[in-house]
Amino acid sequence: MRRQRYFLVWCIAIFVSMILVVAGAAMAGGQKDKHKDKHKDKIKAPVFEVDPSWPKPLPNHWQIGQVPGVAVDKDDNIWIVHRPRSFTSDEAGATDALPDTDPPVDALGNPRPAGPIADCCYPAPSVLQFDKKGNLLRAWGGPDLGFEDPAWNWPENTCFEPNCEWPNSEHGIYVDHNMNVWLGGQQGRSVLKFAADGTFLLEIGARTPPVPGGDSNETGGGMNGTPLLGQPADLEVDPGPNTPSGRDELYIADGYTNHRVIVVDAETGMYLRRWGAYGANPIDDAAAVAMGSPTDPAPGTDPEFDAPPHFRNPVHAVRITKDGLVYVADRVNNRIQVFDKKTVGAECDPFPNPGPGKCGFLGEFFVERDTLGPGSAWDLEVSPDKRQKLLYNADGSNQYIWTLRRADGSILGNFGRNGRFAGQFHWVHNLAVDSKGDMYTAEVDTGKRVQKFNCKGGGCK
Repeated sequence: MRRQRYFLVWCIAIFVSMILVVAGAAMAGGQKDKHKDKHKDKIKAPVFEVDPSWPKPLPNHWQIGQVPGVAVDKDDNIWIVHRPRSFTSDEAGATDALPDTDPPVDALGNPRPAGPIADCCYPAPSVLQFDKKGNLLRAWGGPDLGFEDPAWNWPENTCFEPNCEWPNSEHGIYVDHNMNVWLGGQQGRSVLKFAADGTFLLEIGARTPPVPGGDSNETGGGMNGTPLLGQPADLEVDPGPNTPSGRDELYIADGYTNHRVIVVDAETGMYLRRWGAYGANPIDDAAAVAMGSPTDPAPGTDPEFDAPPHFRNPVHAVRITKDGLVYVADRVNNRIQVFDKKTVGAECDPFPNPGPGKCGFLGEFFVERDTLGPGSAWDLEVSPDKRQKLLYNADGSNQYIWTLRRADGSILGNFGRNGRFAGQFHWVHNLAVDSKGDMYTAEVDTGKRVQKFNCKGGGCK
């Protein structure tokens, strides 16, 4: 009887111990999950609220056309580049006929047999700078339209051929740490550098021929020995001495014809290095077609098709982070590829098994992978916090701004939708973020506007 009692007590003790162990594990697990949730809360997507009063109306009956670039400078002023030649006839209703044209047309080619058709408007100069409140600070630049009409109130031009060739279609803007303004160009093969007041400084490549026949391994052929580009879409300067060359370096997403990122010296424009998808030696159009036609379905939409081993046109954006990483928007592939700036760009062939750890390639993220048409990865920006924890992606097909965790590419949220009311988008093309976390977006096609979104609550910086 005593043995049975001792056995019963022993069983009860073991049972209670097991309960305590399980309970302790559950509590530990709960604390661990709670810690994870708190960590996630720290990097959740910020909330953005549109400011419908930004920017303020422009002077001189000016109006903007398609906006293919927006940037924020070191003083938190906002710069845009727009396309004056994208105006419809009624949008440029105040323009008059050029002298000695038969039939009478204005500088944009619109018929003006009886003169202006309305009181407003004129195209603004191509480059505009605003403060955070939306006040216009300066305006300059634009294509040579073959005349000067005082009514337009354009400032004096400093871009004169043959040394400075304004792009056939403006595309992309960046303002570096020295307040130099960089412009890309679609339907052309060059990048331009200006001082903040519009003084021309440098051309890399050459605008002609106007119909590019790309060569992604071209390292010369442009003005003064600079590389000939292929419809460069976007750019960013990485300041020296913390660069592979020790000098200021310009990264170019190149672009609508070429299948590469190319890096040049920001002072001279001379070639430094270039690479394609997965850090491989880039390929030209003919090789891209042979490896997988640009008309193939987008990744994820066909079980027999995977992401091609090359960038598809266009290579649309490039961003550099403080920790030495380079993010590239491979737009039509719906993906963002990540590289180590210290090792990418050397001659390298990772095929047939490309992957992280080869050729400076670190990984890739997919965003809305089943997107067809122009793709989902249009532009990239990082949050202004010290660690740059967030990566923002403008998606001009689905009309969203996506917020990703930069560490792993996981999607934290999105905002926007297709539409024309404040806070909605039509072909959202670019975005930029200031030091407070406020965001600015630019739209092309018939969107033709720039919007400001104030960052609210936690996670802004």
